[in-house]
Amino acid sequence: MPSITALIAEDEPLLANALRQALQDCWPELGPPQLAANGDAALAQALAQLPDVLFLDIRMPGRSGLEVARDLADAWPEQRPFPLIVFVTAYDNYAVEAFEHAAVDYLLKPVNQARLTVTVQRLKQQLEQRAAAHPEQHLEQALAQLRRLAAIDAIQPQAAVDAPLEIIRAAVGNQVRLIPISEVIYFEATDKYVNVVTADGEALIRTSLRELIPQLDARQFWQVHRGTVVQIRHVQAAQRDEAGKISLILRNRPEKLAVSRLFAHLFRQM
Repeated sequence: MPSITALIAEDEPLLANALRQALQDCWPELGPPQLAANGDAALAQALAQLPDVLFLDIRMPGRSGLEVARDLADAWPEQRPFPLIVFVTAYDNYAVEAFEHAAVDYLLKPVNQARLTVTVQRLKQQLEQRAAAHPEQHLEQALAQLRRLAAIDAIQPQAAVDAPLEIIRAAVGNQVRLIPISEVIYFEATDKYVNVVTADGEALIRTSLRELIPQLDARQFWQVHRGTVVQIRHVQAAQRDEAGKISLILRNRPEKLAVSRLFAHLFRQM
């Protein structure tokens, strides 16, 4: 039987090496874990190496551990079982409560050997169960866990707003354009801005999608991808291709919007 493989994503080298040594001490069957120094490297290495287990630090340069997990879920090959994920976090009551609610395993920094041993035993049991199931089942389970984490925003809770946005103030050249929220077809994250797309054109706002989402009416604006939020009344249809990927056909816009696996359940037939 091939050895179990693991990847540790941790931007602090001392902590990464300490966790790797602790894992090798309590899990001799595990192959030497590979290390990734940040979230972007973790995503690239995970897709290249396809490990069985991932230890993801929540706060890393580039993508966070949760963002790595979400992006992996979208890009992971269907024929390969999705990796078991353990999130590693500094002590935070809110985050711990969220992980437990989502049935996701976690470790607190600094990692305690006794707690790690318990986690390893859980991982071994899950790996045994995984061997008897179809890869698609593991992916669906992971997606359900990530949706629960996303729903309660485990890592950085946002303050509630009194009322949803009604007007967007966006830059268009040297002007500030006032866009009624009803005219927005979708929001698209760029490097440092959010692109506001309407039937008449596009404009930029200086904010992040993460900061914007809590200010939107969740009944009208649906997140369909890590970087895309669409106003659902502007969606004409959801289209599934031969590979099973979903894209949205819009009213009054020619482009199609990709729907990630994490949000594909929103468009299942009722």
